[in-house]
Amino acid sequence: MPRKAPEERLDELVGAALRVFAAKGFRGSQMADVAAEMGVSQGTLYNYVESKEGLFSLCLDRLLLDGDQPTELPVRALEKDVLAERLRRRLAELWAFRALGTATERADDPRAELESMLGELYDAFGARRLALDAIERSAREVPEFAEVFYVVLRRDLIARLAGYIETRVVSGQFRAVEDPPTVARLLIETVTYFARHRFGDLDSKMIDDDVARRTVIDMLSAALLAQ
Repeated sequence: MPRKAPEERLDELVGAALRVFAAKGFRGSQMADVAAEMGVSQGTLYNYVESKEGLFSLCLDRLLLDGDQPTELPVRALEKDVLAERLRRRLAELWAFRALGTATERADDPRAELESMLGELYDAFGARRLALDAIERSAREVPEFAEVFYVVLRRDLIARLAGYIETRVVSGQFRAVEDPPTVARLLIETVTYFARHRFGDLDSKMIDDDVARRTVIDMLSAALLAQ
């Protein structure tokens, strides 16, 4: 049997690591767990990464931003505060969301504008579901990650979306709402559930992906648009 290329091995390593991180979190995961998930000896992992911190960094590079192959192996270990800053930069780029940044350009078609925005959110969350699950699970245990994921980035996304909603309410294109930040959180959490979390639900994960995406975008848009 021919040996696998390093690039293929890296993909397998990242996939195995993300499954373990998503299930156990950063603190609860061990290199031995990843080796068992990958079906190799623990020593094999150290050909690619120096430590668990290096492995988490590798996952961020390759899964969140479709990073290129590392220029130097093994990927070195990083301190948690450095890793948290790397996480902040990666997620800030992922969550830039062009449609939200250019909102109000389609002043004559708020439905198309909102559907584009929700579709971009849905696709970004869904395409990197396993990576985001691993980060969210780890953020519950590591204060440095929690500060980045829950406070800095998610709070910023909610604030940006709430500002957009308020602008559209004032213009009369969205119906009046009591609290735009609460509505923004509702939109984000609904998209998050159907794009990511439903796969952990034995019933909901059987919903067709395209049907789920269309339904979420249609129902959320209809709920906000002025009648």
